[in-house]
Amino acid sequence: MSARKTLQWLGRSMLSLLTALLLVGVGFYLHYLWAGPALEPWHRARLDAEFKAADYDAGRITTLVQYVARERELRQQLDDEIRARTRRDGSPFNRYAAGSRSDPDQWSTNWNMTFVLEPRGETNGGVLLLHGLTDSPYSLRSLAEVLASDGRRVVGLRLPGHGTAPSALLRFELEDLQAATALAMRDLRRTLGPDLPIDVIGYSNGAALAVGYALDALDARDDASLPRPSRLVLISPAIGITRLAALGRIRTGLSDLQGFGRAAWQLIEPEIDPFKYQSFPWHAAGVTQRLTSTVARRIARLAADGPVRGLPPMLAFVSTVDSTVQAGKVADALLGKLAAEGHELVLFDVNRLSLVQPLLVDDPGPLTRRLLAQPHRPYALTLVTNETSQTARVEERRVPALGTDARRRPLEAEWPRNVFSLSHVALPFPPDDALYGYEAPRDVRHVQLGRIEARGENGVLSVPNWLLTRQRSNPFHGYLVQRVRGWLDVRRPDEVEAVAVEAVAR
Repeated sequence: MSARKTLQWLGRSMLSLLTALLLVGVGFYLHYLWAGPALEPWHRARLDAEFKAADYDAGRITTLVQYVARERELRQQLDDEIRARTRRDGSPFNRYAAGSRSDPDQWSTNWNMTFVLEPRGETNGGVLLLHGLTDSPYSLRSLAEVLASDGRRVVGLRLPGHGTAPSALLRFELEDLQAATALAMRDLRRTLGPDLPIDVIGYSNGAALAVGYALDALDARDDASLPRPSRLVLISPAIGITRLAALGRIRTGLSDLQGFGRAAWQLIEPEIDPFKYQSFPWHAAGVTQRLTSTVARRIARLAADGPVRGLPPMLAFVSTVDSTVQAGKVADALLGKLAAEGHELVLFDVNRLSLVQPLLVDDPGPLTRRLLAQPHRPYALTLVTNETSQTARVEERRVPALGTDARRRPLEAEWPRNVFSLSHVALPFPPDDALYGYEAPRDVRHVQLGRIEARGENGVLSVPNWLLTRQRSNPFHGYLVQRVRGWLDVRRPDEVEAVAVEAVAR
């Protein structure tokens, strides 16, 4: 056989092989669409009462009172189109079944809606809370209660697409989230007057949204409709996420065809959590990818002319191991691009107890050592880690901006038994959180996901293993609260500047 014929034969063989692999892949995908979990009413409902950016732009909804009024319409639509269909569901763990242990109405407050906490005494500032993707205002509730007791007017904003049904994540857009954030900030400024500071705390996606808003306010310095935040607190900030999320921006139209509705969903899981969706559509991943990449590009573009100046001082809390976002990107793509104006990164290390170390798949030690050794780091760096490898007690190791000498301080805390790390979802919740805490007092009225200790064979339960094993609350939550309260200690703007300059001088 000649060389030419051999190449032709190889080409035809490769084409046949690739065609066969493609057909096998299509077959498996079609099997996934037809044989997987069925779509429920909460995956299909169209809740058209949801707030949209067009409502804000057209002047139909511009105040928090109007926003909450629209939420009530949305809540009624949820009751009519979904909850009414599941009244006879009989499941003890379905958030849409009235009276179930996952029913949010079993709680004294339904935290799926925007809330406002007013201080009992004099108001000395305002705080806007922005929750994460698939979450609800519940995720930052514990901080809200503490800050309200400190004299702040706290707004826990329910972001569009959240707190209702997973199907809402099929149709929300980044512009809707941005418009809701601008509305809440504008309303806080109107309520508080021109002088009191407004701080923003963002969790996960909400943290990226907070940074994006701060960039908008920086660009529009004289625009009264975009009040500038005084300070930012970023918890598990979604600054760098996996590139797989970009697949969520691909539109095939397949999910619009009869029988192919599952094509819109990356995950379809039982909705057992009263305040967080378990099912996840590809579109939501695309919105997150668009948000995070936009923020990263804007920071990089500004940093091309030198360190970015004028943004509010940022305090970021990150778990060194995080399956949702890339911890190193918070340092490299955000804080590392900023001028030394009082920013700080707090890293919660893995459990360094010697008995745990050999079991780690990927030790984040190289990341922390690299960041600690950077001599020109423009932000302070704090590591919360074991005092030694022989004890579960933890300490704080803090290095100032532009320095490498660590100051060590013992903390009154230690790693709980059997906990080897934190997680993306753990940081904002205390150990005694009624829903996610492992130390929560037993309450038979509602589900307690942090107390579940399931043992048995894999694949038997209808809920995924990660839902049962992932760390859901923060044993060092008291330290996080202490740091947040100190960070948001209300000062006049000129005093904030003085503190920033002093921090750089140290």
